[in-house]
Order: sequence, then structure tokens, then C-alpha cells
Amino acid sequence: QVLLVESGGGLVQAGGSLRLSCADSRRTFSNYAMAWFRQAPGKEREFVSAISRSGGSIDYADSVKGRFTISRDNAKNTLYLQMNSLKPEDTAVYYCAARPSYRDVQRQNYPYWGQGTQVTVSS
Repeated sequence: QVLLVESGGGLVQAGGSLRLSCADSRRTFSNYAMAWFRQAPGKEREFVSAISRSGGSIDYADSVKGRFTISRDNAKNTLYLQMNSLKPEDTAVYYCAARPSYRDVQRQNYPYWGQGTQVTVSS
């Protein structure tokens, strides 16, 4: 059983920063590629960033490149997303996801999901 729990969301002004965390209850966290997705009201869930099992390979959506940084601490079983220079269009529920294989940008390839954390960026 995979249990992913996101935290760190909240309300922030445009230009501000937030750091999301995703805690994984499993001792096999390091065997899973991890990713962040987000879903804004009325829109489909979209890819934000993915990181390989070792943390050595990373992908970002074009919309967040240069502003967001994904990282992981395998010793703490935790995934992070540092979000800087936030924009109102970053407002969404952010989800972490896991897959027991290589990193991927397609949401349908991730079998395990957290419950999401709300990020709201005011203008």
C-alpha cells in the first residue's frame, strides 16, 4: 500500500514562494520515480515536474521552468517542490504521484497519488 501525503500549500501573493512536501510512508520510496501534477478548476490535471529514483534526472513543464525546483530526500522518504516567482496561473491543487519505474510525464502512467494540496496565488 502506497500512502502519499502532500503538505505546504496555501495562499501567497504573486511573486511569492511556497515549498510543497510529499511524505511517503513506504520504506521503498527510493524505488519509485516521483512527480508533481496540478489541476486548476475546470481544467485537466497537468504535468509539473518529475524526478528519477536517484534524483539525478529531472523534467519540468515549460510553464514552470526556471521558477520551480523538484527534489527528493530518499533518507527521509520525502519529495519536494520549491515554487518561486509564483503567478496567479499557478493556482491549482497540487498532487504528488509515484511509479515503480522510470520517471514519466504522463499522468496515466502513475498508479499512486496523494490527496492534493491547494495552492492559491493572488494577484
